[in-house]
Amino acid sequence: MIAQLCRAAALAALFPIPFIATPACADDVPQRIERILARAPVIDGHNDLAWEIRENQGAKVEAVDLTRPTDALPQPLQTDIARLRKGHVGAQFWSVYIPAETPGPRAVEMTLEEIDIARRFVAANPRAFAMATTADDIRRIEREGRIASLLGVEGGHQIDGRLSMLRQYKALGVGYMTLTHSKSLEWADSSTDEPRAGGLSAFGKQVVREMNRIGMIVDISHVADTTMRDALAVSTAPVIASHSGARAITDAPRNIPDDLLTAIATNGGVVMVNFYPAFLSNRWRAWDKARTDFAKSQGVSGSAYGPRAPAPLVAWDTAHPEPQATAKDVADHIDHIVAVAGHDHVGIGGDYDGIGGTGPAGMKGVDGYPRVFEELARRGWSDDDLVKLSSGNMLRVMERVEAVAQSMAGTPPIDATAR
Repeated sequence: MIAQLCRAAALAALFPIPFIATPACADDVPQRIERILARAPVIDGHNDLAWEIRENQGAKVEAVDLTRPTDALPQPLQTDIARLRKGHVGAQFWSVYIPAETPGPRAVEMTLEEIDIARRFVAANPRAFAMATTADDIRRIEREGRIASLLGVEGGHQIDGRLSMLRQYKALGVGYMTLTHSKSLEWADSSTDEPRAGGLSAFGKQVVREMNRIGMIVDISHVADTTMRDALAVSTAPVIASHSGARAITDAPRNIPDDLLTAIATNGGVVMVNFYPAFLSNRWRAWDKARTDFAKSQGVSGSAYGPRAPAPLVAWDTAHPEPQATAKDVADHIDHIVAVAGHDHVGIGGDYDGIGGTGPAGMKGVDGYPRVFEELARRGWSDDDLVKLSSGNMLRVMERVEAVAQSMAGTPPIDATAR
């Protein structure tokens, strides 16, 4: 049928008939996506390169040459400049993640170290990167042919219960904070831990209000449904889920149910879809559970995939091939979010270098984003809606967050602590 439509389109080009639209051929789709992403590059909500450099590259920031292929390193990475360019990434939120198990003042110290790592690899590549904090910064840096670099703190444990730390992170250029990571806090519950706060505590609600006041985006990835509801009820600015999916498609606690997708749309927020197969595919989740159970029986970690995995898992993987998630799975999540929340409330949050070296087939690194846009184009998405997905929705959120902060400029800082 597609071939027949394309032949019809070719004939129509030779013998044009007024007012009859001709369909785009499959061969035209990649070129169309190249044109769209060239003028509206992807704003990606989450990348863990800073942690990977710290944990698996010995924190040797300047020794990791991002101008060369990093997938050939002894500990391969999913991010380098050439692949960011190929993936049409125009702006990247670099996560300054630290483990959820890290307590107290050490959490603050490690966060500052992570901010330093991210700023250093940006500074080491000034022809490719520039730091950004606003929507206008992103537009300016993209016009210069560079990749706008923003920061996101991936867990409320990183402020150690002190709003003063939140403000200092903002002063250092942090654009968002995820309210929890994988562990519940005394002031906010995680989707992957037992509840402690019943959603957001009184202090947790003050955290959200202070984030609104200082112009820091509230990130609701990782949080429990109760926490998400409370955050949406409190926030006067749009929120984001920087790297999440649709629970109706893949039944993972980290994904978002339909009623909360609707609430995010009402808030004006954006769900940025994660590319980790654990959040994309129920089949992959079943395979990974069996793999994790085997890893535990062998006393090794199951969090790494491919050549990075421990030897027992490399053998297990050979005997039990990984079921591949694909661009279609990513597009299914995006389409579902659109069906529930609308085209104005979806974006891209790949989570590369935070997904253990795995990823959808043909999309194992940051160069793979165009494949998702091609899949959506083949499903009938318009150019305008593809632009909203790539960057338009996130730019709108940032501008609104900035406007809310400006409207609260006369409001004094909140001095509360969690203790």
